[in-house]
Formats: sequence, C-alpha cells, structure tokens
Amino acid sequence: MGQARSSNNRITSQDRAILDMKLQRDRLKQYQRRVIQILTLREQQIAREALNRGERTRAVSALRRKKYQENLLLKTDQQLESLQNLVSSVEFSLIEKDVLYGLSEGNRVLKEIHKEMDVESVEKLMSDTADGIAYQKEIDEMLMSRMTSEEEEEVQRELEILQAESVLAEGERIDSIGSEQPVSLPDVPQTDLPQISETSQPIFFLKISKLIFIFI
Repeated sequence: MGQARSSNNRITSQDRAILDMKLQRDRLKQYQRRVIQILTLREQQIAREALNRGERTRAVSALRRKKYQENLLLKTDQQLESLQNLVSSVEFSLIEKDVLYGLSEGNRVLKEIHKEMDVESVEKLMSDTADGIAYQKEIDEMLMSRMTSEEEEEVQRELEILQAESVLAEGERIDSIGSEQPVSLPDVPQTDLPQISETSQPIFFLKISKLIFIFI
C-alpha cells in the first residue's frame, strides 16, 4: 500500500516541465507589466523629445528598442503557451526533448529580457557623451540585425504618428501665443472736432446736395 501511494505521488518529468512553464510565464507577465509601465513609455517619450530637437535618428533608435522589447515579450509568451498546449494534448514522452529545449530557450530569452529592463540603459539614448553615442550605435546595429522588415515598417509608422503629433502641438503652441498678445488699437484723438458755423452750413449742404445729384 505504501509503495503504491509513493508511486502515485512521484513527480514526473512532465510535472516538472509543466511547473517550469508556469513559472516562466509568471515571470514573463511580471516583465511585461514593468516593460509596458516604465520602459516603453519612457522610450516613446525619448522619441518625442528627440523629434522636438530635430534628432530623427535618435528618435528611431528609441522606437526600435521599444518595438523589439514589445515583440520579444509577445513571442516568448506565445511560445510558452504553445508548449503548455502541446504538453496537455500529446504523450509527453514523444515531445519531451522538444519541451525541454523550449524551456531552455525560454530561460535564455527571459535573461535577455531582464537585461533589457535597465532604466539607465534607456536614458543613455538621450546622452550626448562619447559613451552614450557609442551605445546608441551599438543598439541600432543589434536591433537592425534582429528586427524583421515588418517590425521596421511598424517603427516607421509610429515615427510618422509622433512627427504629426509634434507638428500639431507646435501649431497649437504658436496659436496660443498669438491669442495671448493684446490687440493694439489707435489712440483716440484728444482734441475736439471742428464745429461747422451757421454761416457755412448752407454752403456745406449745397455741396452735399450737388454730390447726391451727380450720383443720381
């Protein structure tokens, strides 16, 4: 009886794999919240600031980093979900090697994501020092080699949206400045208007009547 109970409670390699996948997805969800709430918002802000300063290349670098992080999180989550579905629907012994390889890759990607979650490295994108410029170049080269053409197109579309927002904001700023400036009116003359004497009134009205007659 005791042996039967212990064999039923034995943790299998499938159980460990399922647990590892759950732990990986939990970590991934934590990373997603941090990346979305902190890093990607800051990277988008950096892109806006760079565009306002006329630094298009720096803005593209920030948006590339943002897009890379978002897609890395999304793809990793999809892969782990596929593994979970696979484990629950197929005989584990047939796919054990694939699952273990997938878990190993998941751990590797999670470590890479963890390295990307450094706020200081994001701030380097706005640095004008030699180290900052070298870092920006390194990031650009790395991302361009890893991003697909579709992802690059998404970056360019987001850049166009930010440029349009920047132009609109600048136009509104100029309009608000113009509306705040007081309109200057000519000074009211301080002297009295000349009075028409009684003796000159007939001549005055005669001239007016002649003008009216001409127009008629």
